[in-house]
Amino acid sequence: MERKEEEIVAGDRNSEIPKDGSICGFDSLHRLLQSSLSPQLFQEVSRILLGLNCGRALSTMTIAEPAKSLSSKHDFDLQAFSFRAEKESLRQPCDVKVGLIQNSVALPTTAPLLDQKKAIFRKLTPIIEAAGTSGVNILCLQEAWMMPFAFCTREKKWCEFAEPIDGDSTQFLVEFARKYNMVIISPILERDVKHGETLWNTAVIIGNHGNIIGKHRKNHIPRVGDFNESTYYMEGNTGHPVFETAFGKIAVNICYGRHHPLNWLAFGLNGAEIVFNPSATVGELSEPMWPVEARNAAIANSYFVCSINRVGTEVFPNPFTSGDGKPQHSDFGHFYGSSYVSAPDASCTPSLSRNRDGLLISDMDLNLCRQLKDKWGFRMTARYELYADLLDRYLKPEFEPQVIPDPLLNKKIISE
Repeated sequence: MERKEEEIVAGDRNSEIPKDGSICGFDSLHRLLQSSLSPQLFQEVSRILLGLNCGRALSTMTIAEPAKSLSSKHDFDLQAFSFRAEKESLRQPCDVKVGLIQNSVALPTTAPLLDQKKAIFRKLTPIIEAAGTSGVNILCLQEAWMMPFAFCTREKKWCEFAEPIDGDSTQFLVEFARKYNMVIISPILERDVKHGETLWNTAVIIGNHGNIIGKHRKNHIPRVGDFNESTYYMEGNTGHPVFETAFGKIAVNICYGRHHPLNWLAFGLNGAEIVFNPSATVGELSEPMWPVEARNAAIANSYFVCSINRVGTEVFPNPFTSGDGKPQHSDFGHFYGSSYVSAPDASCTPSLSRNRDGLLISDMDLNLCRQLKDKWGFRMTARYELYADLLDRYLKPEFEPQVIPDPLLNKKIISE
């Protein structure tokens, strides 16, 4: 994207995100900085913002020509990076290639629901093909990818998008899993027919042979701003499963779960090497948190984290409010994309665009996970018995916080 210097101005608390979702005319902070700084300054700023992977700047990957052609034809952002690990004497490299897809809806929310669903399938086909032709081993889609993120409306008609785990969306993706020998993580609105048509926010794990390995249901449900998801589904009941696939041990921390450090910890305790965080979050609420939380989780738990956020502004036919004093409105706000990958050594990729569909590809050597565990010893130096004791006491009605007051706190000291 061309630089628009006249639009680069100092922001204030009243400044608004441009309607196209850009940052002063640029589709990501990384590209704004690259265009605004000299190469030497940009390299130094990138070192501080993105960290170093094994002491060096993160490497870019050569993108396969078929993928580049699909990106150009269908106008989606395409970036690729490679995380290395130190060479070991007793283990071979454990290289895995992951892909993350972010996208906007394909049709207005006023279109017939079946048309919206079919249009999303058509829209994602070339992006999935680009991942497959690039040799991606594990592909993850965004939260509730097969529908608009309509949970802000509290209207029950959107429940029609809910599917069983072997429904249309899964069958659509199964063909790609088989064709490209690719594990696919598909976050959907699940309809549990066997349990009274209960709805869940669920990630279906499709194996590289087209089989369903399992599912995980969202552990934490937000009740903030327009995130009225508990109108549709409640907290999940699947715990913190780690799925052992042909390409590594993976887990899925769905959206709001990224705000809960113990949620991240639990996936790590169960042995995850890569945790995917498919999300739907808007700029006004969470963007300052977005570059921080997943990256911190990767560091603290010595695994890779892959963060995906949808793109665009979804406008609904009926205005809604959320009890926050704001006037009624018809959209959730701007979903700012910015999908990225974090490594356990504190390095991370630049993010995808804030306002375009995109595919982020990343090579990673999973040996880096154990290397960082050996280096920092977080598992050995943690005091799980102390945390467990505190949590056990906290859950009891008679809990008293461990607070030691200053004995002179409320006494008047008479000075001589």
